[in-house]
Amino acid sequence: RLRCLMIFDLKLGPFTHADAGQMHVYLSYAREHWVQPGENPPVGVILCSGKGEALVRYATDSLPSKLLVRDYLTALPSEQLLANELEKTRRKLEGKT
Repeated sequence: RLRCLMIFDLKLGPFTHADAGQMHVYLSYAREHWVQPGENPPVGVILCSGKGEALVRYATDSLPSKLLVRDYLTALPSEQLLANELEKTRRKLEGKT
């Protein structure tokens, strides 16, 4: 297991630096108030979707290695994979299968 909190922020519209700043506020709060002893620092995932665009960004500032992998090859999905899934879901919701 990753043994960390995951914070997801779904945004409609393009990614902005304010979104990253807001996520870092969430991560700082989570680190201070919710992280339990023995857990890794929290990871933030920002999902942005707009017309014809899907973007995923990870926020992992406080992690020493920036990569979370378990012995069984379980890892965070790539940003591109999440962006593709976000775009597919957005098209379904808009009725454009």
